Amino acid sequence: MENSAGDTVQQRDDNTESDSSSDMEDICMFCMIAKNQDKDTEIVKQDSELVCFRDINPAAPHHYLVVPKKHIVSCFSLFKEHVKLVERMAEMGRAVLQENGITNPNDIRMGFHRPPYISVPHLHLHVLAPTSEITDCMAHKFTPGTMRFATRELECRRQTEDGGCVWGGEDGGLSGGPPSHFTVLALLLVFFSFFFFTSAVGTKSYTRETQDIQDTAPVIFLPV
Repeated sequence: MENSAGDTVQQRDDNTESDSSSDMEDICMFCMIAKNQDKDTEIVKQDSELVCFRDINPAAPHHYLVVPKKHIVSCFSLFKEHVKLVERMAEMGRAVLQENGITNPNDIRMGFHRPPYISVPHLHLHVLAPTSEITDCMAHKFTPGTMRFATRELECRRQTEDGGCVWGGEDGGLSGGPPSHFTVLALLLVFFSFFFFTSAVGTKSYTRETQDIQDTAPVIFLPV
């Protein structure tokens, strides 16, 4: 009886997870484009796994997005098993640029925006060229070495201690995953140390001021 109930509960959980994923694909704009359900977007290149289309707000003469058909939220959702996927995304981006006459690999920029600097919560690789012609008003969104933009090198260095990818490039390597447990614990330790220190100093100061007031306050005798 218990096993049967357990099986039933597990089945409900699986169905709930499946329904949630299906709901996300139904409302995700990039999922709709990947399924060719958005008539306003022209798919430049695609295969069984990826689609490529032009950015709706281009920052360079050639600005494309390479998107996996499977819904992945962002680069924070990538782990070592996704390394080959990201390599194939970059390969498609380079192929599209070559088909459009862009052959100088030193004048190309590829990368991911990190949350919260993403407009659509579906993994997409920005492919821009020529890099020298990125518009001034948009350059800050695609500047290597910032917390906003993680560049894509030819390979993804395998795994951090948390299992996430570290995206290398001309920025010298930017972590594509959340902070490590050690970093979080260190920050918490610094915060609580500062909190207790300021609390102790404040309490000691308040006690000293209260004592000074008590020592200097006049004694008032009330008539009996």
